[in-house]
Amino acid sequence: MGTPEFAVSSLEKLIQKNYNVIGVITAIDKERGRGRKIKYSPIKEYAIKNKIPLFQPDNLKDDDFIKKIKLLKPDLFVVVAFRMLPEILISIPNYGCINLHSSILPNYRGAAPINWVIINGEKETGVTTFFINKNIDEGDIIEINKIKITEDETAGSLHDKLKILGSNLVEKTVKHIFKNNFKRQKQIISSDDPVAPKINKDLCRIDVNKDRNSLIRLVRGLSPYPGAKLNFNNKVYKILNCKKSNINFKSKSVMFVENNKLYFNNYVGESIEIIEIQAEGKKIMSSSDFLRGNKL
Repeated sequence: MGTPEFAVSSLEKLIQKNYNVIGVITAIDKERGRGRKIKYSPIKEYAIKNKIPLFQPDNLKDDDFIKKIKLLKPDLFVVVAFRMLPEILISIPNYGCINLHSSILPNYRGAAPINWVIINGEKETGVTTFFINKNIDEGDIIEINKIKITEDETAGSLHDKLKILGSNLVEKTVKHIFKNNFKRQKQIISSDDPVAPKINKDLCRIDVNKDRNSLIRLVRGLSPYPGAKLNFNNKVYKILNCKKSNINFKSKSVMFVENNKLYFNNYVGESIEIIEIQAEGKKIMSSSDFLRGNKL
């Protein structure tokens, strides 16, 4: 069960290791882009290409859908970047349902762990496999793989690392489950655990009242999608990558050009050099390319 590109790596790994994948469950097709054309999810495209039976229920509790899944007599559900499962579905497979989560649980439970570990300045993250129960991301942990977060990490680069790390962990976990060679560890949930709620529009607005380090982490944690937005002269710019400037141009405005480089300032004049930017209606480009064709 899965929908985005992140889930494809795990499915592909199970196919490569000759596991008998008897079905794929993914989200219903949606209209996307300016033309509002129907576009298949990455998981659906992979399933069709590899001739795997495909299910796209609008309602996971639908009687007809539940009957079809029961007839398959599945041993195990593997869930990667999907949605909350109803208990009636969780109870079907013989070995239960496992989920891959892109953080070190119980930290960063929620929809956007890859973004939040960067926004919060974590030095380490990872992937966790766990048994699904009725509470989101709170089931018993099976295995964890950890990875360091580099100083210049973006959500995009970390996503690509974790999807590979995660696919290897999924395959390892499935193998251990079928061999009955695994341990379950209950999660100790605390109100102090950092969480990873869904990214909203308010978070994406660059608040120049914040300190420079926080702003750089926000930009990288939201890059390349959905992107951190800076309002300047009644225009909205997405800042996709940036770094600390060696010089503080305190007398400059919020966004400015100096020595053929593009910058923005926070409230105390801490200057941040823009590396990648996207103007409204334009493609993502380097700041040097942007300056060749645009004026602030």
